[in-house]
Amino acid sequence: MQSLSLAPWLVATPMIGAALLLLAGRRSDRWGHWLGVLAIAATFVLGLVMLLDMLSVPAEERVGTRTVGTWIDAGPLHADVGFQVDPLSMTFVMLVTFVGTLIHVYSVAYMGHDVDRRRFFAYLNLFVAAMLLLVLADSYLLLFVGWEGVGLASFLLIGFWDGKRANAVAGTKAFVMNRVGDMGLIAAMMLMLATFGAVDFATVLGDGAGAAGVSQGTLTAIGLLLLLAACGKSAQLPLQAWLGDAMAGPTPVSALIHAATMVTAGVYLLVRSGPILEAAPDAQLVVAIVGALTLLFGAVVGTAKDDIKKALAASTMSQIGYMMLAAGLGPVGYAFAIFHLLTHGFFKAGLFLGAGSVMHAMDDDVDMRRFGGLARLLPVTTITMGLGWLAILGVPPFSGFWSKDKIIEAAFTGSGWQPWVFGMAALLGAGITAYYMSRLFFMTFAGRRRWSTDGRAGAVERHPHESPALMTWPMIVLAVGSVALGGLLAIGDAFVTWLEPVTGHAEHHEPVLPIWLLMTLTLLLVVVGVALAFRQFAVAAVPTEPPPAPAVVRAARADLYQDAVNESVVMRPGQYLTRSLVYTDRAAVDGGWLGLAGGVGRLGARLRRLQNGYVRSYAAMMLGGLGAVALVVWLLAS
Repeated sequence: MQSLSLAPWLVATPMIGAALLLLAGRRSDRWGHWLGVLAIAATFVLGLVMLLDMLSVPAEERVGTRTVGTWIDAGPLHADVGFQVDPLSMTFVMLVTFVGTLIHVYSVAYMGHDVDRRRFFAYLNLFVAAMLLLVLADSYLLLFVGWEGVGLASFLLIGFWDGKRANAVAGTKAFVMNRVGDMGLIAAMMLMLATFGAVDFATVLGDGAGAAGVSQGTLTAIGLLLLLAACGKSAQLPLQAWLGDAMAGPTPVSALIHAATMVTAGVYLLVRSGPILEAAPDAQLVVAIVGALTLLFGAVVGTAKDDIKKALAASTMSQIGYMMLAAGLGPVGYAFAIFHLLTHGFFKAGLFLGAGSVMHAMDDDVDMRRFGGLARLLPVTTITMGLGWLAILGVPPFSGFWSKDKIIEAAFTGSGWQPWVFGMAALLGAGITAYYMSRLFFMTFAGRRRWSTDGRAGAVERHPHESPALMTWPMIVLAVGSVALGGLLAIGDAFVTWLEPVTGHAEHHEPVLPIWLLMTLTLLLVVVGVALAFRQFAVAAVPTEPPPAPAVVRAARADLYQDAVNESVVMRPGQYLTRSLVYTDRAAVDGGWLGLAGGVGRLGARLRRLQNGYVRSYAAMMLGGLGAVALVVWLLAS
């Protein structure tokens, strides 16, 4: 491929944009945001050129590397600064740069009144650069640099409005929980280096994973450690608690990081590491179990959220659970995991931007119980979010139907208990998704207007209005993708074929239930979920305050007590251990040495009293000493 030389510039272009914006300071406040947009748009153009070049060559020639130079050469560890360009990495490049460009344009208007808008765009550019490095790296070590880069950028963006303590705490929480997962990736690289003598993809994923003599236990350990890393980045059980709090950041951050990019990095890592998982079936099974549990966990939490952004965050957690489940199914599911990741990036980014448009109209209020009746006042927002809603429900022919339904079919393949457990989890998740996403849509746009003052004392007068063109046009483009992208890529299994140079050719396996029956059951559950939500939140009156609820609903409102569990299992014992170690250090270590020093000091103080400067005292001491000597001599002589 002639365009391989452009790969380093995919990372360098937004990185240069971020550096210029940060170094220029306040002098660039008036135009810095447009520099940020230009940097990411230029990156998209570079990616498009590379994509067209890749499409012009046969499938077997669509994998190439570009080495810039040697990075580390220390003993057994040799690492280059190299970029791997193949259908998998290019899929992410196009998703990140295209959706990222739309979000940058949207942010120009959304952050228009923020005095630190230029710094915000610098952080956005930094994030895109790190994400592109993550997906283009040709080794786990270089991938880890991008992995940490997106962690840093997300910390800066989630806590961007750090004037409120809650926002700063949310950024810190995301940063700390991601570091837990990062330790999994570090440990996995250590095992790779000890086992294969390298951490580059060509060695580890080429001959390494299938090499004779590598123990099953080692490969399983590497697979599980990679899963731990993926759970941290992609907010999967048990490291999912940070995602809801991360909604404290500006809404474009949620659309970029928590819909289309960083939270999908874990899925990328596992699909890229497919040869390891295939050689370690136990680890692969655990990946599928974690995905199935998380897709149900996020769906249940989403049913009880009144904060529009947190409801979408729970939805993201659930949808990535579908992708993780597909990745855990092996070659039969890899392509479908990435297919759903791609379509999800469009419709979920559109839903988040739509939520930002609603907040723009409602004075930054996020409580859906105080919305209602906005369809006539926000027609563009209503239509674009409505198309995204239909896409995530999997209604044909919208994008989600072509990607999520394929995962449901794949989940029902196999033998033994697995197709029934994983398939039923995926099927149940589709029904719950239809309910909570319909709940979100109806509470926001249908029913009576709950934001009107209606003579209530202390109520704030609001005048909802449609967002400006810089916000609505990106939403329209994403809505078009929500409608058409899935169907276009599904023609002739085009997307599955596109990924074959990386994921391999997946043999077709018939599910344990007929496909027509699975489609019918899925659509039936979707219809039931929509009908229940319509009756509760479009026809019936929605109270402006959450009514008393049974224990299961209260648990869902509290994220199924995930924070309480983390505090009880990890944080509190850690605090007690730390306090015990501090006490031991002060009492035993510091106390022992300080006690010895104090004893020496007190002895010196007593001896100092003997040095009083009086000659008679010294003469008496000498006389006493002579008397003592004489007594000893007499005793010895006698």
